[in-house]
Amino acid sequence: MRKKRIGIIGANQCSHEIGKIAYEVGRHIAKKNAILVCGGLGGVMEEACKGAKKENGMTIGILPGGNPDTANPYVDVPIVTSLNYARNILVVRTSEVLIAVGGRYGTLTEIAFALNVGHPVVGIKTWDLNKIDHNKGIVIETNPEAAVAKALSLIKK
Repeated sequence: MRKKRIGIIGANQCSHEIGKIAYEVGRHIAKKNAILVCGGLGGVMEEACKGAKKENGMTIGILPGGNPDTANPYVDVPIVTSLNYARNILVVRTSEVLIAVGGRYGTLTEIAFALNVGHPVVGIKTWDLNKIDHNKGIVIETNPEAAVAKALSLIKK
């Protein structure tokens, strides 16, 4: 049986508070034996990967450039794309569900891609699209463990 793939999306620079949340999300993903997929850089991505590695989890970083050495040190599998922000669709399509932690416009594009292709999105302190579309909004959670549990429950069988 294949492991579940949870995408973590968020800015490559973040506050200490958002970083702590991302770290805990990564830890809980690994504790549930799922694979963490992200954009492979710093900020939310690095903190989530760091948390996953603390629990011996597997991490995949889908990088915007062509050099695998740009991946944060907690990425197990760096995938180079040379696609810049266009690689966001690959993060989404590789994942079965996404958890948005904080984030800026790049995160917003990943949320939009995910909702357009039918992938659920769980959010902690991120964009609130529920005011725009009540049928395809983000499932809001307030803590990392609940966010991971909700994400796993939303993966289509």
